Formats: sequence, structure tokens, C-alpha cells
Amino acid sequence: MPEMPEVEAHAKRLDRQFAGRVLTKFTPFNFTALKTAVPAPNAAYGLPLLTVGRRSKYLILRFEPISFVIHLVQGGRLLADTKLSTKPRGGQARFIFEPIGRDDGGIDETALLLTEQGKERRAGVWCVPSAGLEATLPVAKLGPEAAGINPADLAELFAAKSMRVHGFLRHQGMVAGIGRRLSNEICHVAQISPFATTKQLPADGAAKVAAAIDHCLTDGLTYEQTRQDMSSSKDRPGAVHNRAGEDCPVCSDTVRDVEYSSNTVNYCRPPARPAARRWPTTRPASF
Repeated sequence: MPEMPEVEAHAKRLDRQFAGRVLTKFTPFNFTALKTAVPAPNAAYGLPLLTVGRRSKYLILRFEPISFVIHLVQGGRLLADTKLSTKPRGGQARFIFEPIGRDDGGIDETALLLTEQGKERRAGVWCVPSAGLEATLPVAKLGPEAAGINPADLAELFAAKSMRVHGFLRHQGMVAGIGRRLSNEICHVAQISPFATTKQLPADGAAKVAAAIDHCLTDGLTYEQTRQDMSSSKDRPGAVHNRAGEDCPVCSDTVRDVEYSSNTVNYCRPPARPAARRWPTTRPASF
């Protein structure tokens, strides 16, 4: 699933290409694509797109007086669409903009197409008032942005709720913008067991995690900004995610994996790290 670095970089690419374009039509291709009924999307027709931004893992197309909040989920993408096919493969919704002239004398009729591959069909669009967007679902349920979080604030969040660190990092209501891949990498960089509980971590543990968050988000964003499109999961930088059975590039220990529900925790366990009881090689009973 795209996380903060992928969504942030993609928002900037789309903003450069589409900001200022006038929306003429929004078309959902199935009843699950548009998640809200009021306000209506046509309130943005004839208006320019002000910005394409991000909150957590959501893309936000901001108009006045409404905005479109878009979640890509696992297999979703929001891409420039020049074909305007009546039945696009995986098509969930389309934003059509007023044609504009190009420097070469041609006409740019590019639209934006939301697609989702696979059968789940969970990617979707929320149409919400721009004023008070932060208080409107789905944005209202989000915690503070993981990017830039300071150690003291993170320590308070750790102390307020006892959760396993890996689950805490993935929980968008705790901190927003991190998913499975980054949770694995952050725990690895911080040298914190993904199975440790947040209330057990002292202040210096929160400081390590905060520094690791900054490191991993910066690395991911730096890589993503070198691309012309959003990366796939296998292309993204990392030391342990999806590398079970390989040697850790830092300590040469074997990368392990624990699977539960639809999640996989990847980690290594060098001797210098916390006690073995906190670095299980099988699924913990509380999962």
C-alpha cells in the first residue's frame, strides 16, 4: 500500500500537472467508488483545482467550496488519463478537466483516472466541504502526521495506550502516514522490537522511534522524488521488509517474518539487541 513518501511525492507530481485546471465532470464507475452523498461532486464543476495535497495516505484534490479525498488502498492509483475509455481497466472514478492549449498548438484533454486492480474494490473518493475538512470523515479519524513528530509527543502517545509498537505505527489513529513496510523499517532502524509494547518503552525509546520515523520517511521521499510515477512495493528502499530469509545488510542476521491476519512483520535479531523473549521467531500468542 502506498505510504506517506509515495503519496506525498505523487501529490506534488499531480499538483504540478493539474493545479489550475477547471473541473467539468466527475464520474464514478461503480456504486462503491463515491463514499459520500452530500455535498454533491458537481459543486466543483466549472471551478479550478487549487491544489493536490496529502493527509496521511489520502490524496486531497482541493476546490472551493468542496474537496475530494481519495484513498488508494492496496492496488489503487490516480493517474493521468489520455485515452478516456468508456470502460477503463480497473476504473473506479474519473475527473475530467476543461481542455487547455499547449505550447505546440495542440490541445491537452488529460483527465485523472482512479483505478484499482484486484477484486476488493476498496479504493474510493469522499466529497467533503473544504472548510472544516479536518473535522470530516475520513480525515477526522486520523492521528497526527508521523512526519515531523517530536519525541516528547510520541512518548505521550506511547504512554496513553498500550499497543505493540508495530501495530501502533500502522494505526492511522495513532500516527498517520505509516503502513506495514515503514513499520518494519522503522523498528529495524530504531533497534526496537516490533513486539515490544508502547507503555514499556521509556522516553529514550520514543526518541529512537521518532528519529527512525524521520530517517525512513526522508529516505523514502528522497527515492520517490527521483521517479516520474509512483513506485511499486518491491522497488522501495528498505533493509528488512519482504526480505525474510535474507541476511540483514546491517548485522548479517537472518531476516525473520511473522504473519498474522493480513500483516507480515519482518525483523532481525542480532545479539546486541533486546532480550530474546522480545524478538520471537513464531507468532506471539496475543496476536
